[in-house]
Amino acid sequence: MSEQSDKQSSRILVIGGGFSGLTTAIDAAETGAEVVIIEKNPYLGGRVAQLNKYFPKLCPPICGLELNFKRLKTNPLISFYTMAEVENISGVPGDYTVTVKMTPRYVNDNCVACNACSEACPSERPDEYNFGMSTTKAAYFPFNQAFPQKYVIDSSNCKGDCGKACLDACKYNAIDLNMKQETMTIKTGSIVVATGWNPYGADKIDTLSFGKVKNVITNMMMERLASPTGPTGGKIVRPSDGKPVENVVFVQCAGSRDESHLPYCSYICCLASLKQTTYVREQNPESKAHIFYIDIRTPGKYEKFYLKVKEDPNVSFTKGKVAKIVQAEGSDDVIIEAEDMQTGNKVKVRADMVVLATGMQPAGAAGKIAGINYTEDGFALSNQGVFAAGCAKNPMDVARSGQDATSAALKAMNTGQGR
Repeated sequence: MSEQSDKQSSRILVIGGGFSGLTTAIDAAETGAEVVIIEKNPYLGGRVAQLNKYFPKLCPPICGLELNFKRLKTNPLISFYTMAEVENISGVPGDYTVTVKMTPRYVNDNCVACNACSEACPSERPDEYNFGMSTTKAAYFPFNQAFPQKYVIDSSNCKGDCGKACLDACKYNAIDLNMKQETMTIKTGSIVVATGWNPYGADKIDTLSFGKVKNVITNMMMERLASPTGPTGGKIVRPSDGKPVENVVFVQCAGSRDESHLPYCSYICCLASLKQTTYVREQNPESKAHIFYIDIRTPGKYEKFYLKVKEDPNVSFTKGKVAKIVQAEGSDDVIIEAEDMQTGNKVKVRADMVVLATGMQPAGAAGKIAGINYTEDGFALSNQGVFAAGCAKNPMDVARSGQDATSAALKAMNTGQGR
């Protein structure tokens, strides 16, 4: 077990290296605080890195992430650890001890991202970055602009001694198959929990047939389909046969506002579907989109965006909860059945593909960190020396997450300085 110096009670530990965590770390460090980031993934950027476009600018998020990565790399007050998870927190404000588990990457800092190890690797794995819609080699680069710019070897998908192929292929002595799991302790004055969110499991919603009916996907899968760096190079085609999508149905509140699943509104789902409607309409001017909703929620300035989409004659809206999704007989098309709450009529729509607007579930629902307090739904709670930020605290969009992260940075700095 290694131990970091405890010389500075003003140190801030940020748990999570997504958009909120990066914003917290950079804002705090550029104001003079020492910051340590702990991230469980092999890369920084979180869910935002998986988006095709994000509000309010509707531009690719990698632009903003690259700026943050540059600020992070050039600031000596920030250190970060990927493939690391906080296991336990003890102590009091101004004097916390944090235990961190470090998972081996099997690739060291000599890596120049030349791709030789991946080319030599004989094993494949599902690509979780693309939600299983593609595969990578067991030696892989998480995505085209991942930071840190280092490959990873997924030992759980290595077969036999296939790691030797990577070792032999690397000219830079970057492959280290002898890396072991380690435990590190960090002394810190305050903690920001920015662990982000996971898409709610659509397979838990029986009526929506995810995983049972072809061409029913989730909204995050749609983001990857539409992305130029995604599994189809940005072509919005249905997974079963690669047919370009000409008629798509969006199903709102897939798991949200439902006491059997997520009892709360996930805040961004309506906006996500409206945004994704524009993806389809821009790619194919003849395409049509149909949105089934309970209530359309577009807070504040985003109302104008909703009205703009609503004016499109090829986009239709039905206020009603979807009761059933089935496979069309003898076809890969999908049939959606619902009741129109405004007319009382039964509605049946046939589409090329269905996109489920699955809700935001905080990472705390899947695994709670000892020493952090949570709500019943898994959202992190703030106290005197521990501060929740971004979607670990509440569902929110990227812009609001950034504002919340700045607030968390200020609070953490005040704690560290004993104010």
